[in-house]
Amino acid sequence: MAKALRMKLLPPLALTLLLLGLFVFVPMLSAFEYSIRTPATGGYGWTHYHWAISEEDFFHYIFRSTWLSGVTVLITLLILVPTLVWIHLSDSKIRGIIDGLSLLPLVIPVVAFAVGAQISFPEFVQNTVLELPFLYFVLALPYAYRSLDIGLNSIPLKTLSEAARSAGANWLRTIISVIIPVIRGSVMATIALTFALSLGEYTLTVLLHWDTFPTWVTYVAQDNILGAIAISMMSLIIPFIILTAVTLVIPERNMQGRK
Repeated sequence: MAKALRMKLLPPLALTLLLLGLFVFVPMLSAFEYSIRTPATGGYGWTHYHWAISEEDFFHYIFRSTWLSGVTVLITLLILVPTLVWIHLSDSKIRGIIDGLSLLPLVIPVVAFAVGAQISFPEFVQNTVLELPFLYFVLALPYAYRSLDIGLNSIPLKTLSEAARSAGANWLRTIISVIIPVIRGSVMATIALTFALSLGEYTLTVLLHWDTFPTWVTYVAQDNILGAIAISMMSLIIPFIILTAVTLVIPERNMQGRK
């Protein structure tokens, strides 16, 4: 009976995945095809990619956006993982309030958020680009919060934490060595969502008068629209490569010994 049910669900699932793939990849393939056009010769080539890489500020801004996104990911994990572990273990009555507050970045206009949040920082932070990771963290909060929350809901958190504590581990070691490896999928999803959002954030950066990779792309697009499309394609490919590398570098933990 289970096999028959599986066979019945397989065609709709395959159709859904096919439509999703078309929705995601057809625009990307179209943009890629457009970016390799060479109107002067009427053919295709890598001229616009060579132009993008040879631009003086290309590597400067891609490096700046990458390390800012990395700092944002670090801030997100340092704040949310301990906080959510405490919320789940304490069964706090304010959990519903916290869940609601985590959604506020979705409804607060970015203009109001940027101006209001910036003036709340100390002056030495306001005058440096390091204010961006903290603001990026707030923008990524609804997605990162739910990703980690789903992961923690799917495991016997109290059992794992009590077992680790009874074995002599402190809370820091319990979170790093026991809880995070168990919810590795949720952690990687959080890293991917936060990194991608931070790398591509444009509105907030412009409002605060900082220059990052997305703002630089809009600047160079005024001179070479096909080159700007080529840069945009690279901005999609580079995060994918980085996140794939991070996923492969972080080793799988064998959890059998922890049960």
